[in-house]
Amino acid sequence: MRRNRIFAGIAVSTLVATTISVAASGPGDAAPRVRAATGDRSVTAAGTPQYVVLYKQGESPSVARAAIAAAGGSIVKENKIGFALATSADPAFVSKVDASAAVVGAARNRVIGVAPAEKRARVQDLERLTPQRDAAKGSGGQSDAPSTAAAGAGVAPEPLANRQWDMRQIGATATGSYAVNPGSKQVMVGIIDTGVDGSHPDIAPNFNLALSRNFVTDMPDIDGPCEHPSCVDPADEDDDGHGTHVASTIGSPINSLGIAGVAPGVTLVNIRAGQDTGFFFLQPTLDALVYAGDIGVDVVNMSFFTDPWLFNCLNNPADSPAEQNEQRVIREATQRAVTYAVDHGVLPVAAEGNEATDLGHPTVDDTSPDFPLGSARHRVVDNSCITVPTESRGVVAVSATGPTTRKAYYSNYGLEQTDIAAPGGDFYDSPNNTGDPRNLVLAAYPAALAELNGDLNPDGTPNNPFVVRDCNGSTCAYYQYLQGTSMASPHAVGVAALIVSRFGRVDKAHGGLGLAADKTRETLLRTAVPHACPQPRLFEYTRVRADGSVGHEEATCDGPPQRNGFYGRGIVNAYAASIGRDDDH
Repeated sequence: MRRNRIFAGIAVSTLVATTISVAASGPGDAAPRVRAATGDRSVTAAGTPQYVVLYKQGESPSVARAAIAAAGGSIVKENKIGFALATSADPAFVSKVDASAAVVGAARNRVIGVAPAEKRARVQDLERLTPQRDAAKGSGGQSDAPSTAAAGAGVAPEPLANRQWDMRQIGATATGSYAVNPGSKQVMVGIIDTGVDGSHPDIAPNFNLALSRNFVTDMPDIDGPCEHPSCVDPADEDDDGHGTHVASTIGSPINSLGIAGVAPGVTLVNIRAGQDTGFFFLQPTLDALVYAGDIGVDVVNMSFFTDPWLFNCLNNPADSPAEQNEQRVIREATQRAVTYAVDHGVLPVAAEGNEATDLGHPTVDDTSPDFPLGSARHRVVDNSCITVPTESRGVVAVSATGPTTRKAYYSNYGLEQTDIAAPGGDFYDSPNNTGDPRNLVLAAYPAALAELNGDLNPDGTPNNPFVVRDCNGSTCAYYQYLQGTSMASPHAVGVAALIVSRFGRVDKAHGGLGLAADKTRETLLRTAVPHACPQPRLFEYTRVRADGSVGHEEATCDGPPQRNGFYGRGIVNAYAASIGRDDDH
């Protein structure tokens, strides 16, 4: 399989009364947290199952519509890339509609992506890390002293810049890219995630509410009680926190508050496709990609993977014919949506996943299907199986690095799969291999979630080291430390946005700036800083947990410095991208 799984890398999130969680599964992780969902997520509020029916290209849509009706289905909506969302109470609907020559097949419209995994991902050493929280405040790693970095070209460092090792690693600093190219408001970045808190003080100045959309309806059996009577959240709300963290990493402004993102001057657009609990259904995901192309978005971040299959195979003998066809539909439908977006100037960027797996040589999948709960079984897989949308053609796949630039212990990798690397955080990337929250990536955290999760004292100050508050006068904002390839991907997206800001041309169709996706991609890869494999190439990770237990994992890096399995073409660099030559643009 080529680039595996979850773009939601390992998100280390602050959880209620405890500590760090890993978005995707990682080596040595504990069992997944219990999800609120019960029953089949493919059902509508009325209990009738939903399906995405993919039309065969070249066939008449009217024939496909007739096939859906003949199979006992009703069309709810159609999309321009050739699929319909249909409902049917007939348990044989899938097999009936699959028999039509006018359709590729049908897939249940259930979870199609797991965004960052805070809530649903595997929790790494949750209980064992708790006693270490206070001690971590003073342990090695990143300095907590006020930033004294010199400002360049009139750009002053943000108050929490001293905690942003990730930005220093890629040259996104007051004396680096901020001084020469902070990004243009005429460049739009789409965040396909769990939502974005558009009211967060360190996101609001760059947030475009008018263009933001929510393609998701909250489902009480999955997401808990609806926050709004319609069960449709406003387009500036994030009840999970993952999408807000991603958006902040990309484009938090320079405003003397908190942090700055990679591209602090660009416009952020929420294109929500994930449930509150982080599940991604197929149909909202496809709609989000098409919408990005329609409105002139320049780059989209996709820190999720499509459930229920971690590895989407075409003819795995371990799967039934219906399951094989479902995976085929997921692969082809997503590829159509990605191609549509790319053809309309959108560069899709995705997280590579957090299983610490060489995606060029996968062997087993014990995760799929991950829904309904308890359905997973042992599957033997190979490189013909792919993760969607990360391995869809045209998508840039990003691995994660820690503060020392080593590949993060949890990050997937692969000579064929990894395009580039970017800071994602590594809790154990310290001289003594013990954990430190400051080795993670700090970005915006919705205040309402910080309070709901029990992360604040009565006076509003944080009560654990994974949460930070900063105030400018009477305006205060919260930030949280997370880790994962979910955190790496938005760093690459921010650099891509800087490239469009510098080399883009007037977009006559939508206004603002635009650049062909292949041009953005080529410059992103070309300006990355090559990073050689470690020596010896068989790298051993040691993790000393809070209870004294020690974990050991190994990963082998293949390839030369210019293109290898850990770093791809290299670690993205905001400064190099901002001053790069104007070749072929």
